[in-house]
This record gives sequence, C-alpha cells and structure tokens, in this order.
Amino acid sequence: MSSAWGACETLVLAYSPGRRIEGVPWAGKRGGAYEGYEGCEGCLVRQKRRGRVIPPHGFSQLTIPFPSILSILTPTATSASTSKLTSTWRSQGKPRVLLITPCVETPFFGTWKRSSARTVASASASLQQGPRNRATMSQPEKAPSTRALDREEMDLAEITEKLRSGLEIKDRTYLLKTYKSCFVGSEAVAFMIKSGMVSSEEDGVHLGNLLMQQKVFHHVVKDHTFKNAYLFYRFAQDETERSHGKVAVDQQGEALSWLHFLKPKALWVDEAEAAAYQPKDRSGGSAEKASDLKDSDLQKAAEEIEVSPLDKYNVELLDNVHPVKWINPKPAGRYNLVVIGAGAGGLVTAAGAAGVSAKVALVEMNLLGGDCLNVGCVPSKALIKSAKVAATVRNPTAYGVDVKGEVSVDFPKVMERLRRLRAEISVNDSAKRFTEDLGVDVYFGRGEFKSPTTLEVAGEVLHFSKAVIATGATAAVPDIPGLDKVPYLTNSTVFNLTRLPARLGVIGAGPIGSELAQAFQRFGSKVVLLNRSKNFLGKEDRDAADIVQDQITKEGVDFRLGINLKSVELVSEADPDNGKFFPEIKVTFLDMGRETLEEVVVDALLVATGRKPNVAGLGLDKAGVKVDKNGVVVDDNLRTTQKNIFAVGDVCTVHFTTSITPQMDKSACPLLLLFLMEKFSNLLVPWVTYTEPEVAHVGLYEEDLKEAKTPYDVYMRQFKDVDRAIVDGETEGFVKFYTKKSTDQIIGATIVGTRAGDLISEVTLAIQSGIGLGRIATVIHPYPTCAEAIRQCGDAYNRTRLTPIVKAVFRKLMGAQR
Repeated sequence: MSSAWGACETLVLAYSPGRRIEGVPWAGKRGGAYEGYEGCEGCLVRQKRRGRVIPPHGFSQLTIPFPSILSILTPTATSASTSKLTSTWRSQGKPRVLLITPCVETPFFGTWKRSSARTVASASASLQQGPRNRATMSQPEKAPSTRALDREEMDLAEITEKLRSGLEIKDRTYLLKTYKSCFVGSEAVAFMIKSGMVSSEEDGVHLGNLLMQQKVFHHVVKDHTFKNAYLFYRFAQDETERSHGKVAVDQQGEALSWLHFLKPKALWVDEAEAAAYQPKDRSGGSAEKASDLKDSDLQKAAEEIEVSPLDKYNVELLDNVHPVKWINPKPAGRYNLVVIGAGAGGLVTAAGAAGVSAKVALVEMNLLGGDCLNVGCVPSKALIKSAKVAATVRNPTAYGVDVKGEVSVDFPKVMERLRRLRAEISVNDSAKRFTEDLGVDVYFGRGEFKSPTTLEVAGEVLHFSKAVIATGATAAVPDIPGLDKVPYLTNSTVFNLTRLPARLGVIGAGPIGSELAQAFQRFGSKVVLLNRSKNFLGKEDRDAADIVQDQITKEGVDFRLGINLKSVELVSEADPDNGKFFPEIKVTFLDMGRETLEEVVVDALLVATGRKPNVAGLGLDKAGVKVDKNGVVVDDNLRTTQKNIFAVGDVCTVHFTTSITPQMDKSACPLLLLFLMEKFSNLLVPWVTYTEPEVAHVGLYEEDLKEAKTPYDVYMRQFKDVDRAIVDGETEGFVKFYTKKSTDQIIGATIVGTRAGDLISEVTLAIQSGIGLGRIATVIHPYPTCAEAIRQCGDAYNRTRLTPIVKAVFRKLMGAQR
C-alpha cells in the first residue's frame, strides 16, 4: 500500500462483487480544507480543517446527487461482533464500504488506536458475517507507527453509562404532552464538552448522531436526528412504551421468517446456496412461537394472499409486508386515527398523521403496500422494462448494430428480476418501518366497524376519534358464461407466472390490458386482445390511441375489437408431469362488425376489464357510511356520510390510479387532524399508460371541451419534427395543448411518445401554477431533448400574437433601422 497512508485521515476499503480492489487512501495534506470523491465503486473520503476526522455518520449529512453510485450509501449499526466503533456501510442492503479510522488526535473517545493489520482483518471478518458471497476485503501492507498504542478505545457501554450518569433524565412536557424518561439534546452537548468527551458543539452533535445510529438513544417521536437544540431524546434502556406490533420470535430470540419453515427445495436457489437456506430447528416453541407452523400451512397461506412461488425474493417480500407470525399490539386508549387498508392511500395517511404526533392504528388483512407494490405499479413496470429491452435487441440494425444469432427471452429470469426488485422496494412499506421508525400500531386482520367510533380487528376493539377507509379496489370480473370455471389470470395473479404461455388471451383494452398485451407479445407469446368496445384505450385522445394501437399491431398483437363475448370453456387441463404446463381455454365471441361467431384457443387468459372498490365485510352500515356503484360516497373534502370517517383512494373514486392517491391523502390529513379544509376537486391529476409509445394526459380532453361547448384552441408539435426524437429513432407521437380561446391558459394536454410520462409533469406544474403556454416558451429547455416539443408549442402560441397590424409595425421599424 502507498506510504501516503501515514498522512491519511481515513482509510477506505471498498470492493465490488467479482473483483478485488486494494485499499484506496486519500493522500491529501492533513489539516487542509478539502472535500472530494476518491477511489472507485463509491469510495468517498472527506477531510475537514484542523485535522478532525469525519466519523462514519458524518457522511450521511452530505448532499450527494441522486441517483448516483454515492447516493446509495447509508449508515448501518456497528457490527455485532465487536463493541468498538468501527462502522460498516451498506449499498442497497449489502455491505459495500468499510471505514476504519487511524490514530489521530480526535475529539471522540480520547484517541482511537491506529488501524493495524489485525484491526483491519477483524473488521473485515465482521463484515463477512453479513449476507453471503461477499468479496474479500484487502488489508493494508503495513500498519503505520503509532503515538498512542497504550490507550484503549472506549466502547459503547462505557460511553452510554458516562452520558447517563451526567444527564438529567426525567419526564418532560411539550405542547401539553408528557414524554417519559427523556433528556434534552442541548444539555447533552453541553455535558459532552464539559466532561471532555468532545471539544466543540459540532463534534458533540456528530457523537450524538453516531450513538443514535447504534440505537443507544432516539428522539422521543423519532422525528429528528441528534441536534444541539431543545429536543427530547430517550435512552433505549429507558424505553417503556408498549409494542406497536412485532414479529414473533423463536426460543433463541430470533425473529421468525417465512424462510424458517420452508424446505430448501421450495426455494429457487442454486446448489451452492442451498445449505445457507437450510431451515433451522424451531421445535418446542410456545404459543407465540412457531411450533404450530408447517410448510404446507405456509404454502397455503401464501396462495391465499396470492404470492408465489415462495422463492427467496418472495420470502423477503412477505417478511416485510406480511410477516409469517405477527403479534398485534394491545389497544391502549383512544386512537386519534384508525386507517383501514395499507395500500398507497393508507400508508401515506398513516405516516402523515404519525408525523404530527397523532396516535395511529393501521389495519391490513393482506399485504402492506397494497396493489401498487405487490400487483400493480412496481411489478408491471419491471416487466415492461424487460419487454422493452427484448424489443430493442430484436431490432438493432436500425441503430447500426448487428446482433449475431437468435435473440431469446429467459422468462423465468425476467420474473425472478421482477420479484427481486419488488422485494427490495418493499422495505419502504414494511411492518418494521411503520412500527419501529414511525410509531404506528400495525394490526393484521380484517377490520370491521362496530359503530361510528369503534372498529374490531382480530378480536380486539379499537376506539378512535377519526377513521380513514383506504381498502382500495380489486379486479372487476365480467359475467361471461363459463369464465368462473377456468383458471383465468388477473393483475393479482399474472405476476406469479414462472413460465411463458405460448398463447395469451387478454380481455380488456384499457391501460392494464394494453400494457401487458404488448409486454407478453414482446416476450414471445402470441397475444390476442379482446374488447367489447371498438375503441382501443377508450378514455384517451383518439389520435394518441391510434398511434399506440398501430405500434402494438406491428409487433404482432391480434386485435379483436367490437365483439360480444359469448362463452369461455376449458378444453383441456394442464399436465405438468408430461410437460404441459398450461391448460387450453377456448373463448367464443360474436364479431358485431361482421356478425360472425368466432373462437380463439389460448393457454392463459388475462382478465383486465377494470376495477371495483373493496367495500364488502367492512361493516359500513354499522358506521353509518353509505356506498354506491363507485364505492364509498364522499364529499369534496373526502368525508363520508359519517362526519368523523373519511375515505381515500380507489375505494371512493372512479379515478383508479396510484398517482392521485397520495395527494388525496395529503388533502385528507389536514382536515382529519387540524380541521383545515382542502377540496379534492382542487387536485390536478395526470394519467400515464405505460405502453410504447406511452400516453400521458392532464386536464380536460377535447371531447370534454366539445361537450361543455367551451371555446378552445389547439397547439400541437409532432415528434418527427423534434431533433432528439429524430436522432433516437422515436418519432412516433406528439405533444398537444388545449388552451382557452384566444389566451395561453392551458386547460388540457396530451402527450404520446417514448418519454410521455416524464414530460407530462412539466405541463401539470404549469397548469397547477397558472403558467400560460406563452410563458413556457420563455423557459430554456436543454438541447436536444424531447421536452423541446413543449416549448415549441409555446412558440406556436406566441406567433399567433403577431397580428397583421403588429407585423406591419415591425416591418416599418426594421426598415427604418436599415
């Protein structure tokens, strides 16, 4: 290793899977003022004035561009194998960087020992205790000389005890609420300086944040990092709060996982990993343990919540959003808010209310994260991305690229990638995050109203001041003779597939049907799309829908529009033992244009005919809440017919889209907790259908304007005239604006193109902020980008302001200047 190590403030050891990287120290001058990035694969070194070391937690305070390699670094707790303050870092849940501080005179814990080869080896070994298959960390060739070898590091227990002995820990009151056994942040910093633990307020804050990361103490409502301010913090050993709900543990105190009760053969792992997945012996557990759980029980439970196969990624997903054995909290007093349903709407509502110190209960009978995480936005977009890559690779010659051989799709790998990404994202919606980080009481079970102020779940009665119904919607299945007798797919089950059907039938030509029809056609299925209406994407601008339909038709999807479905019949069942993994299903329909009776035979049938609200079994009549065909009846403030009960999301509106739900929740929360009025009608909702090309819309459609007899102007720019679209070879589509007649006030817009979903946000912001089309033309858009099409529509409007009289005046002025 370079001799520059002797002058370094911090040694950074890094690695990436599959290759060995040597320790990369920064050879800057000690005591200088410099911030910078060094090394590779996310190595980050920062030095401050006067030779101070930035401790590991200091990196989390940097503003780093996102997304980037550096932005994924997040601090984790000290390795369990040592009490010394050596910090590991994790990248996307996996250890990536190890920070070891050499001996310099730091304001922390006296003087830390210089990192010798033994220290590095020990820290590396502790890192190896994390997930499997970690790359080997390199060690420095030689440890530097030391000035303080006789001084030992101060461990966490000693630091904690010293703080506790010097701080005043007592009950404290703020805004009429009393917090038990806590201390004040500013008093803690003052004690650290007075006792010689640190030399400045800044260093005291650094130390406090490091201790918080080690879970020595936390902010009383987990709303702040450690600050030199009048904020209340509580030591972990003084924590007397009741549980917000927790995962059951085994006799060794280890949290139970779905993995513990599954046989290795049930997991899709290679032989090298199989040993690591060997289930542990859980025999002899108590009633709250796991002795009563069997592999077959778990398989059945997983099928009931429609998650399969139970591979390592779905196990991770379920551990996060539906733990194998969850112990509900015991209700204590009245809740400020009870939320029924933990999809996008329920999670945002619960988190928002908990963030302002409300006592919140969250009730879910299925999967936290709801449709968006589990069977909607997340898995569908992962699938669509893989399909897009497949389509691009099949047509490389248009870009001057020659791919030798046949391009094939490994569908099991496609679905494995989907499950892996979904599991990774599920941490944000996990029961652990909502209980431990947000302080929300999480109950698993069916919630049923018993009165306007009580809800029963899993045998417990919750009393509340206000409630939010956020139970979402499920697939609406049409009444077609024989459909209930065949194994059809919906958006809830299609993402469980592990084999590609050779022939796929799709009933429904809306967003879900069109997105999945195109994706499966690109994977190699022969897709036929069946729809009663003659219109594809019936809600969209006709010009936009026609462009998408033409593209999907070119890719091979067989459209059967304007039909009357007569029957569905099971021709033959699947026979996996003989290599027949799908049944044969016959669909008979009347082509109303040709008036002929036709039929198609497919291996899988996807029903994508819309959504219906989940209102059954909630006891809404006992709560005085009315429902109609669109779900729960709400007013413009999202209040139901019971004044203290509200509803958000798909359960109460015809707008079935995840984009709208968080904003509905933000509208509801102020009203729920602070009695502030916010109208749902004030929300401006953009829509995106993620076909290729994409279709995005915001505001009013042209048909709406015609029906209301509203005068309007149209400004349109074709992507075939936009330089970036031309060089990308993606010229199909356009940007279209509708403005109030003779003004630049935008009242609607449609974009169809490869990046439509990204472009629509600029238009949405303009409408929401009252920015006219003419003003958009004055905004500099980077060249070349597809967003120039938006600016060019603004230019088109500004040209209309040059009336014949104005043009004549300009001609005279220009002539006079020549």
